Amino acid sequence: MTALTRRRVLRGMLNGGAVTVGLPLLNCFLNNNGNAYADGTPLPVRYGTWLWGLGMSKNVFVPKITGPGYDLPEELVALKNVRDQVNLYTNLTAYRDGAFFCHFTGWMVFRSGTSPTVGNQAPAETLDVIVANQIGRTTRFKNLTATATGDVRTVVSYENANTPNSPEFSPVNFYQRLFGPDFQDPNAPTFSPSPLIMARKSALSAVTDQIKGLERKVGVEDRQRLDQYFTGLRHLEQQFDHQLTKPEPRAACVLPKAPKEDPKLGNEASLVAERHKMMTDLLVMAVACDQTRVFNMAYSNAQANTTRPGYEKPHHTTTHEEPTDEKLGYQPNASWFLRRSMESWAYFVEAFNSVKEGDGTLLDNCLIMANTDVANARIHSLEEMPAFTAGKAGGKVKTGLHIDCKGAQGTQLGFTTMKVMGLDIPSWGTKSNQASKVISEMLV
Repeated sequence: MTALTRRRVLRGMLNGGAVTVGLPLLNCFLNNNGNAYADGTPLPVRYGTWLWGLGMSKNVFVPKITGPGYDLPEELVALKNVRDQVNLYTNLTAYRDGAFFCHFTGWMVFRSGTSPTVGNQAPAETLDVIVANQIGRTTRFKNLTATATGDVRTVVSYENANTPNSPEFSPVNFYQRLFGPDFQDPNAPTFSPSPLIMARKSALSAVTDQIKGLERKVGVEDRQRLDQYFTGLRHLEQQFDHQLTKPEPRAACVLPKAPKEDPKLGNEASLVAERHKMMTDLLVMAVACDQTRVFNMAYSNAQANTTRPGYEKPHHTTTHEEPTDEKLGYQPNASWFLRRSMESWAYFVEAFNSVKEGDGTLLDNCLIMANTDVANARIHSLEEMPAFTAGKAGGKVKTGLHIDCKGAQGTQLGFTTMKVMGLDIPSWGTKSNQASKVISEMLV
C-alpha cells in the first residue's frame, strides 16, 4: 500500500476541470508521540504576549512558595485552574537608565529591551516583531495584535520607533479580517486560490521589477533604503505565495461564528471582560488555523481606566488616591481591579489550553509572556515587578513554577523567550537592561 502523507490529496475531474480534495490532519500523519508529523516535521510553536496595567498588590499577589505547587494569594486565586500551565516570575527590575515615563518605561523595557528617552515612543522594535520576523513570514499574518480596551490607541507592538502595529479592537471587524472573504479554510474539501491575492501578487511583481531598476540608478544611502524596502516586499511576496498554496489540514481549526455586533462601548469591568473574551476566542482560532504564529493581547493599557459599578474612581486614579487599608495591608478597590485582570489572564490561558492539538493542546505549542508596567502603581516602582509565561513551547519550557528572580533584569525573561523561539542572539537590550543570561529554571 502506498504510504499516506499529510500532503496527500484526492484527485479527480469535474466538468472537465481538475479537482483536488485535501485530507484532514489524521493520526497517521503524526509520529508515535503525537508531537510532530510522521516525516519528523514538528508541530509549529507560536509566540504571544499579554499586557495588563498597574502591577499588583505585593501582600496578596506574591506567593510564599517558590518552585512547583506554589500557593495562590488572593489576587491570583483566578489562576487555580491554570496554575500548572503558568509560570509566575517575581522580583524583576526595569532599569530607567536616566529617563523615566510613568506607566510607560516599565513595560517598554520588558518588550523592547531599552529604557525609552521619549514618552509614548518605542526606542526599538518590540520582541514580538523580532520573533515574527523569524517565524511569522510563512503565515497569512506576520503577527496579530488585539485589545480589550475598545481603543485603537492601545499599542503594545512596534515595528520600530515610528511604526506602531495598531491593534484590532472591534470583534466584528476582527472576525472579517480573519475569517472574511480572504480566509482559506485549511480543512475545506477543495482549494481555489483567491483572485484578489493573485492580483495583489501580480501588482507586487511589477513594483519589484521597477525597484530593481531603481537600485542601479541611485546612491549608496538610497540603495540601502531601497534594499530595506525591498526586503519587506519579499516578505510580503512570501505571504502571498503562502495564501496561493493549499494550507495544511488542521484538525484544531473550526470556523467560529461571526459576532452579530460589537460589545457596548465603555470601561466598566464587565464590558472589558466581554470584549476580552470575544477577541481572545477569535485570536485563538486564528492561531489554531495557522493564520499567524505570533500574537499580542492587551487587556488594558498601562494607565488602566477600568471602572467598577458603584465606585466613583477608575483603576488608575484609585491606585493613587485610595488609602491603604491598615488591617488588610493593601488598597482594597485597587486590588479589586487587579483581580479582574487576573480573571481575564486565566481565561486567555484556558482558551488556548482548551484546543486539542496532536497529543496535547494548542497552549502546549505556544509560549506566551504576560507583563505589566509597574510593581506598585501608587509609587510607580520598577523594582520587584511581576510577569508570567504560559505554555510549554513544544516541550522546551517547564510550567507550573513560581520563580523568584532576585532583582534580575526584566529583559532576562524576554531574552529567554526569544532564545526558546530559536533566535541565535548573544544578548538583548541596551545599557543596564542588556541581558545575556537566560532564566534557566524555566527551561527543560
